Amino acid sequence: MQPGIITIVGAGLIGGSLGLAAKERGLARTVRGIGRQRPSLERARAVGAIDEGFLEPGPALKGANLVIFCTPVDRIAEQILAYAPFCLPGTLLTDAGSTKGSIVAAVEEKLPAGIAFVGSHPLAGSEKRGADHADAKLFEGRLTVVTRTPRTDPNALEKIVAFWQAIGARVTVMAPADHDRALAMTSHLPHLLAAALAGMLPPELYDLTATGFRDTTRIAAGDPGLWTAIFAHNRDALLEALARFDQGARQLQAALETRNWPEVESLLRQAQKVRDALGN
Repeated sequence: MQPGIITIVGAGLIGGSLGLAAKERGLARTVRGIGRQRPSLERARAVGAIDEGFLEPGPALKGANLVIFCTPVDRIAEQILAYAPFCLPGTLLTDAGSTKGSIVAAVEEKLPAGIAFVGSHPLAGSEKRGADHADAKLFEGRLTVVTRTPRTDPNALEKIVAFWQAIGARVTVMAPADHDRALAMTSHLPHLLAAALAGMLPPELYDLTATGFRDTTRIAAGDPGLWTAIFAHNRDALLEALARFDQGARQLQAALETRNWPEVESLLRQAQKVRDALGN
């Protein structure tokens, strides 16, 4: 993609990191941010994530080549449909939401002529929030899923893939439903389990938590509102993943109840094998 104007809707951790990366790699002549609060936009500008901040979409989208929606998943589709009429024909739209099926379905075939949307999800981030934690190298070597359906514009898909590759990400292309089933297992279920574990800890045991408990529950510090929206959008796939986890937990429970220590060790070895295969 030729350097031009990139507009980021929601210049927090992900959006701010995208702005920094695009500027560092010469992918944007200007990065604009759209937000709901002026102080957040000023903070994003102060750290160099955006060049200009706007509270309204009209001036922020004027002449933009690429618009990236980095807001909570329950807002993305509505914002895309509301902002698209301000864009010129040829503008590309994408997002960074961690659910894809409902967003793509709500947007496809409802955009103005000449405006193309391709869903994206960079598998990067942390439990931290805000532009203060933005990092230009956040996406380097990390996988980004770009979604394709029978209605996806091939040229737009190619350009969005090229954009993520240009900021250092690895890219795979998947159907939205396949993405949601996979992320339910690899991202949404881990957050649910971390939250459940953290939530059951009584105050009198706080001082007895060490590295194991704190590492396991780290992601439970994520924004509850954001994660509630993710769970709502991917409810069915998350319930399937939770049922699969429950089956595995019951295997361990049964082995413990019957004092079947060889079975316990076998299950732990299988888990160790999978974790070792994932690397750091």
